[in-house]
Amino acid sequence: MTTQTDLPVLADLGGTLIGEHAALFDDEAGGRIFINGQLAYVWGADQHGMRRLAASQLVETGVAQVNEVAAGFGVNTESLRRWRKSLDDAGLMGLAPVKKGPKRPSLLTEEKAAEIRSHRAGGASLRATAAATGVSTDTVRRAMAMTASPAAAPVATGQSATLQHEQPELPVLPSAIDRSAERAAAGLLEAAAPVFAPAARVRHAGLFLAFPALETTGLLSCAKEVYGALPNGFYGLDTILVDSVLRALAGEARAEGATRFDPQELGRVLGLDRAPEVKTIRRRISQLAETGKAGELIAALAAHHLAGTGPGGEDLAAILYVDGHVRAYQGRKKIGKIYSTRLKFPVPATEETWVTDAHGSPVFVVMAAPGASLAAELRDLLPELRTAVGDERRVLVGFDRGGWSPALFKHMDASGFDVLTWRKGSTEDIKEELFTEVSHTDEHGEEKTWSVADTLVDLPLTTTKKTGEVFTIRQISRIVAATGGGTRQIHILTTDHGLPAGEVVYRMGNRWRQENQFRYARMHFDLDSHDSYASTDDDQDRMVPDPARAKAYQKVVAARNAHAEAAAIADINLLELKTPPEGSKELTITVTSAMHNQAMAPLWEAENVLIAAEKAHKKIPAKLRLGDLNPGQQVLDTEVKMIHTGIRMAAYNTSMTIAREIRTNTGYRRATQEAHALMRQMFNQPGDIDTTIPGCLTIRLDPLPTKAKTTAAAELCQHLTATETRYPGTDLTLRYKIKNRT
Repeated sequence: MTTQTDLPVLADLGGTLIGEHAALFDDEAGGRIFINGQLAYVWGADQHGMRRLAASQLVETGVAQVNEVAAGFGVNTESLRRWRKSLDDAGLMGLAPVKKGPKRPSLLTEEKAAEIRSHRAGGASLRATAAATGVSTDTVRRAMAMTASPAAAPVATGQSATLQHEQPELPVLPSAIDRSAERAAAGLLEAAAPVFAPAARVRHAGLFLAFPALETTGLLSCAKEVYGALPNGFYGLDTILVDSVLRALAGEARAEGATRFDPQELGRVLGLDRAPEVKTIRRRISQLAETGKAGELIAALAAHHLAGTGPGGEDLAAILYVDGHVRAYQGRKKIGKIYSTRLKFPVPATEETWVTDAHGSPVFVVMAAPGASLAAELRDLLPELRTAVGDERRVLVGFDRGGWSPALFKHMDASGFDVLTWRKGSTEDIKEELFTEVSHTDEHGEEKTWSVADTLVDLPLTTTKKTGEVFTIRQISRIVAATGGGTRQIHILTTDHGLPAGEVVYRMGNRWRQENQFRYARMHFDLDSHDSYASTDDDQDRMVPDPARAKAYQKVVAARNAHAEAAAIADINLLELKTPPEGSKELTITVTSAMHNQAMAPLWEAENVLIAAEKAHKKIPAKLRLGDLNPGQQVLDTEVKMIHTGIRMAAYNTSMTIAREIRTNTGYRRATQEAHALMRQMFNQPGDIDTTIPGCLTIRLDPLPTKAKTTAAAELCQHLTATETRYPGTDLTLRYKIKNRT
């Protein structure tokens, strides 16, 4: 018997294994593919299209996986994906290699480059320069990156010379400017002024983008108006506030978040040798809190916000939304409990009442009194809102069912405020023939339509002494899908009789922007954090609802339900007694007292239980002293929290402004979906600080990962530069650029 020699293994012959079934032989003469030992594909040395076809077919036929084929052919998976797509779109011709190199003579001659630089020196944008010189924006970028000869570039003076200044060589992260002398004399200085030195590769350079939007919030100007200045020290009022806002925009809104930054790196953005650390931040904020003016700061911010105009030129004070926000407490102190609608159970917490504009941007916030309802807070808030609005014009105020009170509606209407809220409780449905179709076009130009019924309803004023007194209010009704199937009607109430019905529906739905603001601020600005754990004793003489009375009332409700069931059973029993048996010829039925008493016994027993429950409920007082009910209860400090809340409001409005600028002033195609994500990416972008141009602070950011995002960042930089914002505390005008890709 002869023995058979082992068959040669493809890998031993120099082949590259691709998965478990294929092998590739690729050399100067061409290439071959073997599948399960059988020759399947062959190509010559210059037949690159056939080589790409073989790679694509290995994936399409399932012989090997994408990553296996890409590794075997020495390409990345993206190249293989493009080959397969070209094969699907254009067949084999789509795989033919494209000859590299210019397809026509280049337009970028020395003369054309000089012309382009001349237009850019005059302050024209990339697009304007491209249109004026007849080239593309990419050609403009290449021309600006070229080293122009002295003869080719025109000599510019003044502002043109500063615009013509091109990316100097900056030292990479040089040592910070020595501020030891100012630190030694800190007790004699009001504050250390920002001083910037040229530096490349600054880690937090993207945060400079926030300053034009931060100026529009009025935080720095309002703080100076309210507080004047902090006690003498190295870190002044502007520095503490700017540092807090920038940290919030970088994702660390709490003072403890300063530990997650290198003080020297963040100090470069503040113009100092080091950023303030946790202990300093807490001490300086506490010094502000000692003045007791946090409420004045919030009021000043509200007046500044409402004095401006919205993105489309609309009046920000025309429409306001009010809602309560519960901030849960997780510490060990004895804090009163409040029901949290988000958590679905009572928790130790404090409650705030927030006011936002029509776009959901925070305007005003006050700490709610313990145990106060939204209706009570609204009544107390109206004078402060009137002060913030600054005149006697009517303002539409939207809120949810927590503010339901017909007496409040009447009071607001008399005070110059229009109500916008949902109707609470059950009511009769509106006849279907009264429904008509209405529409409204929102700020984005999108038209929305609804089927509504516009009617008037009378709400009883149960709190007044006059019986039967009512308040007439406008009701907008809609038919919506019910949870268990079918449809149901929902009703919107408003005292504004001139507002179109479509806009009433749209504005009521827009109240969810306030909920979105709470959610976004919790996620990115630590809205629910406790910036101070200091507390004071609650007012022990404050009258609070007695929980025993509420429990007793539940027993009354249960007794009433049992009484109603017993009455129904008694009626059935009496009916049976009075009804002759089936088939009986007797026309009269004799009901004895014993039979009647037996039929009525369950009802009499339920009635006795109900009477006893009602008497027990009436004996319990409605309210008790807090000291008797819950001695030792405390309330958290609000002054420090309100200062940090004002800072977070400014940070939130800053981020909303930048995101809106990305949507409206850049050509980024996915700006509607990704404006906020792109904004946060820009804030975390490194870059250079250039102070070589007198009177200017030029921030040159590194390119972003993709061309589309880099282009959007460049357009945003151009728009922000046009605002000519000055860095706080200096005479330096901020200029923004994006570096050219090398």
